[in-house]
Amino acid sequence: MLSSFSRLYVTIFRDVFSRRLCLTTLALLCLACDGVSRPDDTLGLQSAARWEWHGRLVVEGDSTLTLVRMGIDTTHGGGDVGLARYDFNPAVGEGDEYSLTLGLDLANVRDLRQNVPYALGPPPARLPAYATVTCLCRPLKPDSVRGTFTLATRGLRQITGRVDATLYFTEWNDAARHVTYSLHQRIDLVK
Repeated sequence: MLSSFSRLYVTIFRDVFSRRLCLTTLALLCLACDGVSRPDDTLGLQSAARWEWHGRLVVEGDSTLTLVRMGIDTTHGGGDVGLARYDFNPAVGEGDEYSLTLGLDLANVRDLRQNVPYALGPPPARLPAYATVTCLCRPLKPDSVRGTFTLATRGLRQITGRVDATLYFTEWNDAARHVTYSLHQRIDLVK
């Protein structure tokens, strides 16, 4: 009698243990897939992120220095805005590194629905977007940003989403020469 009871106890324990192990493994696998990152993403490292609730994007060009300054102004009010910087190093050699800074005017982020792609760019796009590039190349001025922004989560202090966009630039000294950069990545904006 004791041996049949111990066998039954071991069998039940083994079944419960294996069931819990499978459920825990499944839960961890689901958490590891964030749904925002994809295997074909561009290989940029997000090195800066900023989200302001009552701000506006300020984009100023300086033709004497051939650069564009982009920042967030919180002194005059506004809506939800974000800045994110991505650093790229496409090859092993030096000199081909570049950084892309993306500015998003999200208006009122509470109005954005999750997992809905919103158009980026000049009107009639839903979300105005601006970009700058820093590189060891001829000076480039921004033209436009075209693509989509998809909101994944919005918390009290963080926005997580996905940007699938093409950033268009023109050389300062030659308006006929255009350069494009692709940005297909997860974006995290932090308050």
